[in-house]
Amino acid sequence: MSLATPLIDETPLSATTMERRNSLEKHLQTRPEMQDLKDRHILLDTNVAPSIQATIQDLDRQRTTDSLKKHLEHRPVRDELVERNILPPTHAAPALQGPARELEKHMRADHLDHKIQNRPNPEDLISQGILTEDEDPRFPVV
Repeated sequence: MSLATPLIDETPLSATTMERRNSLEKHLQTRPEMQDLKDRHILLDTNVAPSIQATIQDLDRQRTTDSLKKHLEHRPVRDELVERNILPPTHAAPALQGPARELEKHMRADHLDHKIQNRPNPEDLISQGILTEDEDPRFPVV
């Protein structure tokens, strides 16, 4: 039995090195600018040492958390917001509140139309003593 000799890659290293170098140069040419990375919040926009940057981030996060907690503690209750006409007095789902307002508006308009159509004549109001002859809306005062 003869043992097969393992295949040895004899391609020169300089060819693969050049390919890698070219690839690296291509990537470096399309590399985003530092300001672009800062604008996209990938790099921090600071001149502080990296060892201190994490501490600064933690402190900022803690300050934001504390501020949110403070504002949530002073948040008005729902009844107060309804009283100040910020929230609607209904407990309907938000998706139903818009159509409910529209329905209420149309119902109010229909009710007013009905009242206007059924209002009493000026003669009836004068005979009942509610209007005087001088207040008759049919005869404007000149």
